[in-house]
Amino acid sequence: MQQAVIAIHGGAGTITREAMDPAREREYTEALQRVLQAGQRILADGGTALDAVTEAVRLLEECPLFNAGKGAVLTHAGTYELDAAVMDGATRDAGAVACVTRLRNPVLAARAVLDHSEHVLFAGAGAEEFAAAQGLELVAQDYYFTQARHEQWQRARGTAGMALLDHDAAALAARKNPAVPADPIDPDSKFGTVGAVACDSRGNLAAATSTGGVTNKRVGRVGDTPVIGAGCYADDLVAVSATGTGEMFIRTVAAHDVSAQMRYAGLPLEESARRVVMEKLVAIEGRGGLIAVDRAGNVTLPFNTEGMYRGFARVGEAVNVSIYG
Repeated sequence: MQQAVIAIHGGAGTITREAMDPAREREYTEALQRVLQAGQRILADGGTALDAVTEAVRLLEECPLFNAGKGAVLTHAGTYELDAAVMDGATRDAGAVACVTRLRNPVLAARAVLDHSEHVLFAGAGAEEFAAAQGLELVAQDYYFTQARHEQWQRARGTAGMALLDHDAAALAARKNPAVPADPIDPDSKFGTVGAVACDSRGNLAAATSTGGVTNKRVGRVGDTPVIGAGCYADDLVAVSATGTGEMFIRTVAAHDVSAQMRYAGLPLEESARRVVMEKLVAIEGRGGLIAVDRAGNVTLPFNTEGMYRGFARVGEAVNVSIYG
């Protein structure tokens, strides 16, 4: 029997060590640990990789620390549009939703698409109608609201760009209210997506990814998260979930490229992922990272930013959680 393993991420970006609040860091660390332990329990009980990643991402959507579900970022219009995807490597079945505005857990809607539809990707009102027909919970937009994200959106509105991704973290830290606890990764220069990948005891792989998108994004913008092969992918070799500058991950088909290098060039998991994150993305100024696991249970979590919320847990072993490089 394969030793089952799950890995998760909660976004990548610029670290503000000089402004970081230790209590806030513990919040992130403990949240990542709780999610990993939940996924670990599913795998230990003989559950599938698909069930483990779905539940892990659902829990991340429920945590307001991360940009998915509760705590999602706002669009340019001050609204919320969320995306999610899941993929089962054993069957290559996939499901995704984009630009949803009323679903409590977009990842459950993506899973419902995989399980109950002949289609792969639903968007907007059609995705919500499908999800509601499957009995999934609808919420008012204010469910997603957090004061921290609202303040982040207000800062982003004052810039010429889509968000404050290019600003120096130290300059931002100097402008922040010192009474507000600082996050380990600066929320104004953070690429906020959550995801999970797993290999179960049968050697089957799965991936799931969910996001609120980019702060101050234009209404209708879709990033890499619900695009199968860009921000989420799984097959018989590898499962991948990505976080970063979504447009660049789409242009490089980043998640699938990890599999392609393994399959066609015969490269091991770690080198395949490294080439995508540290070479191909960097070549077009793509920032972020990914998590990946192969069918042998090997795990890699590369990123080209200063930090990435991340961790992994093998069944029967201690949970490993990291933030910094």
